[in-house]
Amino acid sequence: MKLIALMKKEFARFFGDYKLLITMILPGLLIYIIYSVMGSVMFGGEEEAYRLRVYVEGESAIVSTVESAASANGWETEMLSLSEAGIDEETAREQVASGEASALLVFSENFDASLGKGAAAEIVYNADDDGSAAFASLVNAALQSFSFTLTVSDLSGSGGGAQMVMAGILPMLIVIFVFSSCMSVTLESVAGEKERGTLATILVTSVRRSDIALGKVLPLSCVSLIGAASSFLGVVLSLPTLMGVSLDVAAAGVGAAGYVLLFLLILSFVPLIVAAIAAVSALSRSVKEASGYTSVLMILMMVLSLVTAFLPDIGGWVVAVPILNAVAAMQGILTGAPVVWMCLVSVAVNLAYTAVLIAVIARLLSSERVMFGK
Repeated sequence: MKLIALMKKEFARFFGDYKLLITMILPGLLIYIIYSVMGSVMFGGEEEAYRLRVYVEGESAIVSTVESAASANGWETEMLSLSEAGIDEETAREQVASGEASALLVFSENFDASLGKGAAAEIVYNADDDGSAAFASLVNAALQSFSFTLTVSDLSGSGGGAQMVMAGILPMLIVIFVFSSCMSVTLESVAGEKERGTLATILVTSVRRSDIALGKVLPLSCVSLIGAASSFLGVVLSLPTLMGVSLDVAAAGVGAAGYVLLFLLILSFVPLIVAAIAAVSALSRSVKEASGYTSVLMILMMVLSLVTAFLPDIGGWVVAVPILNAVAAMQGILTGAPVVWMCLVSVAVNLAYTAVLIAVIARLLSSERVMFGK
């Protein structure tokens, strides 16, 4: 009952201040504006009617599915088998790399007959070519419902192009905006009450320190989830412009499972960030001091968020590092190559770190030296 009373107090403080509510909504709006502008610059501000030359190696009825999807998107697509074009696969790859062709689709032998039984295909594209990059996104989207292994190969000299770079930066923006939202509600709740002496009033009661810690972290996390949901919506709504395709294609490109995993990852690091800020605030004597320490914490979060943008093949060990694991997993989702086990393990690991931090906060609240300077 005491825990519930503490949580009600935190909820009443937040919902009684409309300014705090606005700070929760702003992250998603900023993400949407920033990425819509960047996507517009990248793809010319509107869906272009690309003229594409695509080579096909092997046979599959899926070719007509891809062609129909491209046509529905308003693109003129010439699909040629390598025999029709009079070239071999190596030459086709060279033409894609040089920009003479838009893409190459390679199907394994007896592809249609082996769907769901080891069938494999490869889409070779050039991320430096807007049409080629858009076609690769469309193929990935159009073939989501088929059971086979799809390999996506980029032959651009940039190592992934602007779209890949933005996919690496987007998770960092999400983390920063969510961190700012968490900070705006957590500092005042912990360091602010400590500075005013109201936290000391609670500490002299019989309430368990673990309940006080939970009574801070749980409601503040729920409140911060509004900012997380806002950030998630900002990502979803800006993806079509970012990918240079229509809304339905962009949605299919990430997939329903991808969106679910993306949201779970955001949900996993919100309470972690709240608990980290609460721990720093508990160690501080004032809101001003806590703000200074939290700024250092934000820089650390930014560094962790940027690592995967420059080191995309960082390795599976990254799941053990909080925040970094979620960023790496989100980057995989946004580039169309999600690793489900990494996403789920990252969620579990972040929640485990949150539990540890809650225990740390409870210990700090039990320390007279920390709470009262004695």
